Amino acid sequence: MKKNGFTKAGKQRWRCKGCGSSKVVRNDTASRRLRTFVSWLLGKPSQAELSVNARTFRGRTHEFWKIWPIIPICDEVHHVVYMDGIWLSRKCVVLIACTDEHVVGCHLARTENSRDWGCLMRRIAPPDVLVCDGGGGIEKARRGMWPGTRVQRCTFHAFCQVKRCTTTRPKTQAGVDLYAIAKDLMRIRSQREAAEWLARFHRWCADYEDFLKERSDDGRHYRHERLRKARKALVALCNAGTLFTYLDEGLAKDGPVPSMSNKIENLNGRIRRMLVSHRGMGIDHRIKAIFWFCYMNSECPKSFAQMLETFPDDDKVREWRMRAAEANGDETGAPARWGEGLVWSEFRHSTSYPYAVD
Repeated sequence: MKKNGFTKAGKQRWRCKGCGSSKVVRNDTASRRLRTFVSWLLGKPSQAELSVNARTFRGRTHEFWKIWPIIPICDEVHHVVYMDGIWLSRKCVVLIACTDEHVVGCHLARTENSRDWGCLMRRIAPPDVLVCDGGGGIEKARRGMWPGTRVQRCTFHAFCQVKRCTTTRPKTQAGVDLYAIAKDLMRIRSQREAAEWLARFHRWCADYEDFLKERSDDGRHYRHERLRKARKALVALCNAGTLFTYLDEGLAKDGPVPSMSNKIENLNGRIRRMLVSHRGMGIDHRIKAIFWFCYMNSECPKSFAQMLETFPDDDKVREWRMRAAEANGDETGAPARWGEGLVWSEFRHSTSYPYAVD
């Protein structure tokens, strides 16, 4: 390319010597600044370790905190999808869904309830298997949104549920035996071993049935309430049939099904390390950081120039939320379940008081 005069607007025109085409090169500084912002946000260096002054960096990138990166609807049917939530405060959790390769969705909510899990599932094509830790509301949402999807309860979380009741050093023989049974749950590799484990657990229930019925001196409480709680949890999982879904030969034909949710736990660990690297951020910035992390780890992130053109900002999202609330006959501006399903009233209020309080 060589210089070839100027346009009417005074821009330098360039011409190719080979093909004769001409063009005007625009210096897109905004997309470069956004790239720098995202690289810093998802990286380890602090602002003091950057090549520019920290105050200069904040001045160049403060406008990008208003952008909301939105993962598009996932219409591809995956064999396995993992789901879990990462808590940021007592009433703020980000629900995340991922596959073995990419993040396919994220959702901001107050708690892990069935409505918010349903908002996340609505944007994802029903997979063959859902691997989860059995968090509150996820099974109810799965029955409503993905009725044909099988569930694999993470065996490690099932073991931890028992360990919280028995501890690692049980004081009674019943606790010692139940802890050993729960620990063996993570070592089952065949249908025969699964049947033996179920028989072993049922034998434990029968052997210690009278022991677990013992009551206190006043007769109002059970003596071994924690063991009864652990037994109830395992019985519920056995009755639901979600402990050994990964051993189903029909599902294994399309690919292996994991018995644990290690994939999304590792993803959550990376998110927590990112937040620790930039500790000191407010709750709204931490939420945006998680959404940027999830979007950049999705299957096909857009270019930074396209992000600036298509992603909504806080003002646009507030406008959508108010419009949806008015359409539902709510003049208070309460959040509505639009496509992304974000609870926008959790942050960025026009006053010091939220729109909805418990």
